[in-house]
Amino acid sequence: MFLNQERLDFAIEGSEVVGNENVISYPTLQDFIINEPYPTIMETESNAPLQWFAMRATYSRNLAARDALAMAGIETFVPMRYEKSRTRRKKPQLVPALRDLIFVHTDRETLHRQKQKLEYLQYIMDATVPVSRPIVVPDRQMQEFIAVSNTNDTSLEWIDPRTLNLKRGDHVRITEGLFAGREGILTKVPGHRTRCVVVAIAGVAAVAMTSIHPSFIEKT
Repeated sequence: MFLNQERLDFAIEGSEVVGNENVISYPTLQDFIINEPYPTIMETESNAPLQWFAMRATYSRNLAARDALAMAGIETFVPMRYEKSRTRRKKPQLVPALRDLIFVHTDRETLHRQKQKLEYLQYIMDATVPVSRPIVVPDRQMQEFIAVSNTNDTSLEWIDPRTLNLKRGDHVRITEGLFAGREGILTKVPGHRTRCVVVAIAGVAAVAMTSIHPSFIEKT
């Protein structure tokens, strides 16, 4: 819930002329209140907190959105993976791991302005709450997700988080190897006999580390 400045401006500037007199109809505070499914962040503060917003750039335009936002000085993250070429002569190419997905690190006011310029940039909504709202990823969870994704290791598998039962998994830490220090959930992953360590962002994406030796895993 917040005040709509556009409605305020309209109410102040828009008086009705009746005969030779200006008749001003004064609105109540309720006229300016909007209930919208957005994170609770003060738009009017220049020092508004930065948050990680999970978003879609439709029609696979996540790299275009990344470049456009970078020009505006906004941090983003697009998970990437290596894709093998159909011809042996060409080296594997880095491509987005998930179609359309991009994470944007900024405040809500700045993001709102950018969305007006980039019409294909859309929020990913959290439908698990009574009133749907944009998904905002906690900083620590995002850091784990980025750290694992940025290895670009070929053993990583990208999974729809809806196929995982994360509540029944164990919270673990990896002690050795490429992913040493990373934390996640040890759970069953479709297509694998043994459990894998997964870093998941509910309703958005999950990445599984499928090559971790059991001796490198400890419960936290």
